[in-house]
Amino acid sequence: MKKGDKVAIVCCSNGQKTLYRENLQNLYNTLIEIGFVPVFSDYIYERKSVFNGSAKERADSLMEFYKDREIKANFDISGGDIANEILPYLDFNVIAESGKMFWGYSDLTTIINAIFAKTGKESVLYQIRNLIYNDAENQIANFTNTVFNGTEDLFQFQYEFVQKEEMHGIVVGGNIRCLLKLAGTEYWPDMTGKILLLEARSGTVPQMVTYFSQLKQMGVFEKITGILLGTFTEMEKSGELPSVIDLVQTYAGTNIPIAKTAEIGHGTDSKGIVIGREIYLK
Repeated sequence: MKKGDKVAIVCCSNGQKTLYRENLQNLYNTLIEIGFVPVFSDYIYERKSVFNGSAKERADSLMEFYKDREIKANFDISGGDIANEILPYLDFNVIAESGKMFWGYSDLTTIINAIFAKTGKESVLYQIRNLIYNDAENQIANFTNTVFNGTEDLFQFQYEFVQKEEMHGIVVGGNIRCLLKLAGTEYWPDMTGKILLLEARSGTVPQMVTYFSQLKQMGVFEKITGILLGTFTEMEKSGELPSVIDLVQTYAGTNIPIAKTAEIGHGTDSKGIVIGREIYLK
């Protein structure tokens, strides 16, 4: 991407509350200041309950941006629960041929992994609204250096191994709760040889036991080459035991490489990570 490019702002999960209008205006202004021309979808704000439009309307809006040659990337500003309902209405052939990256986090884990499963194409697990929050200066620097200057600043993160010493593979995953919505569907990515990234905003020990149990029962831990744990916001804030590291070791076993980072997740200081891209950690 380059300065002067048009980029789409979409909302494929829960609609934004009208009280967020000032924040989104701030985001618009920030994107203009760094050199983009943001174009907002018509389906941003809540209209009825959490819905900012029907599943098809939200999907069609996204697809129009994929078809528009002037739009160079799609940034989703939402999160919540309902992103996966648009999946049957997406044209993955158009998405694959467009060459455009989809950016989003949290519930957009569903769309990001569906894109990889159906097309093999990369997407970015990152919330563009981080550019206007309390770590804005660093976020803007990392983001602009990466998208305009070709650096890896936004995607370089600190990590520590908690089990084994290296891992190598294509990254899949994201928010653990949302990823598991894809289980049993055509949108579930092939886990063979992959590094599985897992993070969470909500949920403590009982919920994590449920999620890790499901992954184990699906045979995921037998297929992947490593696990990268991001932040588990609620669980780590409460300090509950067993820790997320203890839990993942219990369910994934002691033979699989596991690394932990505090720089990928729901924090406003979070880095991005490219889902569908090969990485090597050691």
